[in-house]
Amino acid sequence: MPVTDQGVSHDRYQLIPRTLIFITRGESVLLLKGADHKRLWANRYNGVGGHVERGEDILTAARRELKEETGLVPADLQLVGTVTVDTGQETGIGLYVFKGTCLEGEPIPSQEGELEWVPVAEILRRELVEDLPVLLPRVLSHKPGEPPFSARYYYDSNDKLIVEFGN
Repeated sequence: MPVTDQGVSHDRYQLIPRTLIFITRGESVLLLKGADHKRLWANRYNGVGGHVERGEDILTAARRELKEETGLVPADLQLVGTVTVDTGQETGIGLYVFKGTCLEGEPIPSQEGELEWVPVAEILRRELVEDLPVLLPRVLSHKPGEPPFSARYYYDSNDKLIVEFGN
C-alpha cells in the first residue's frame, strides 16, 4: 500500500506518541521526582519516559528513554497499556505504558530529576503527578500475557483530569 493510501489528513484527530515506563524491584517501583527547573511536573513523582522520535517504534523509544534517564536495561519490558490523552485541541497525546523488572544495578543521576526506589506501600504518601494514583495500581497489577489496558484522559470544564478505563 503506498503512503498516499494511509488516510493521513490534517482534519483528523492526531496524537503525539510518548512512552511512560515503570520499573519494579521487589516491592518497590522506580519513580522520578521531577527536577525543580522542569516546566512540567516539577517536584512531583512519575514514571520515566518521553517522546517517541521519528524512525523509532514504541518499544525502541521506551528502551531508549529508560536507558537515557536511568541507565537501567530490564530484559522483560512489556507494553501494559495505552492512554489517549484528549487535550481538547486538534492534537492529543498517545501514551504507551510499559512495565519491567530490574533486579540489579542502580539508576544513574539524570537532569530530569531524582530517581528513587519507592516502596509500593509508600507511593500514595508522595506528591504524585495527577494520574498516578489511578494509573499505577493498574500497571502494577498487570500480569504477563494479559492484554494491555486502554484508557482515555480528558479534562472537564474546570480543567480537572478525568480518567476512564476501557473494558
